[in-house]
Amino acid sequence: MRYFDHVATNPLLPEVLDAMMPYFKEQFGNPLSPYDLGIAAKMAIDDARQRVAELINAKAGEIAFTSSGAEANNFALKGVALAKQQSGNHIITSKAEHHSILNTARSLEKLGFVVTYIPVDKEGLVDPKDVEKAITKDTTIISCAHASSEVGTIEPIKEIAAIAKAHKVTFHVDSVAAVGAIPVDVAELGVDLLSMAAHQFYGPKGAGALYIRGGQRIVPLIYGGIQENGRRAGTENVPAIVGMGKAAELAKRDLTSRMEHVRKLRDKIIDGIGRVENVHLTGHPQNRLPGHASFVVEYIEGEGMLLMLQAQEIVAASGSACTSKALKASPVLTAMGVPSSMAHGSIVFSLGIANTEEDVDALIEELPKIIRRLREISPFGKGGWGKLEPEVEH
Repeated sequence: MRYFDHVATNPLLPEVLDAMMPYFKEQFGNPLSPYDLGIAAKMAIDDARQRVAELINAKAGEIAFTSSGAEANNFALKGVALAKQQSGNHIITSKAEHHSILNTARSLEKLGFVVTYIPVDKEGLVDPKDVEKAITKDTTIISCAHASSEVGTIEPIKEIAAIAKAHKVTFHVDSVAAVGAIPVDVAELGVDLLSMAAHQFYGPKGAGALYIRGGQRIVPLIYGGIQENGRRAGTENVPAIVGMGKAAELAKRDLTSRMEHVRKLRDKIIDGIGRVENVHLTGHPQNRLPGHASFVVEYIEGEGMLLMLQAQEIVAASGSACTSKALKASPVLTAMGVPSSMAHGSIVFSLGIANTEEDVDALIEELPKIIRRLREISPFGKGGWGKLEPEVEH
């Protein structure tokens, strides 16, 4: 199998699994227990916390472990909004965020909060000037993705952080797609909160973290005991946390070589697939994740391409939700101005450290043939019904 869906998840590195195994078996203690088994588990968590902090240049005490990047995003947005609701009820985010931000923002609207959704340009970029214009005296938190898992665009986080700081507004960054893929330094960026997920850098699923700058006000998402310094109740998932710590250590060590490897393959995909007629690169052409290549293909749907690629043992993703029951076009692409009909032809290739030149060569050979075959039977190409018009929302 040739795997090109690393934004969905990554395989667990053998070194990570080796680090986790003792905590499934002999080191099974509860970190809150005062005897040796519990103390060993607590020390393992403390060590993992330090390693995760070092990956993003934070302090260990500023890292709160969660079950996922989605939980970290919920924790950040709800936790700050609720902590500061006496000061204001206004939230700013963009139209091109991950569902864990957009749906959390919508849930807060039902509680009486006001949310401003900033537009993005045709390359998926947020304009910092738009963020500043949206700030009011009631604004308490701004949330923006560091990089898009769907189109690969890297946002101007440092500039937005400076604006937020000048207006004394808390700034959260969804860095799930970025941490482990590009250098992330919370001190240099100037952010207040930052979300990450272990499986995005070859750690285990079920482990995430939220960086919370020292002194930042936030209320828990989960109440109960005193775990995570009182910020997240529940017995810790020690094996997963240990795995995240080990994965963070390896990501910090190998980041430069990983970036160089996938960037070379990404550029080859963009060059090869981009030559196909009526295939358009999505996202910023340069300022994008090093292992990310995404396109929209006119006249056909992403689902068909995925199924035919799967038949050739090539795995990729579609940016549209065409494989879901909703059959709705991607909100990220539509926010970028891509017509709904064309957005359904989205396809995304995300690379990892195990991908090879041979994998890319196979993709570049097979995908154009698949596109031609699907267009031959599509009612939307030449000789069919013609190009679909954008859908009108009511």
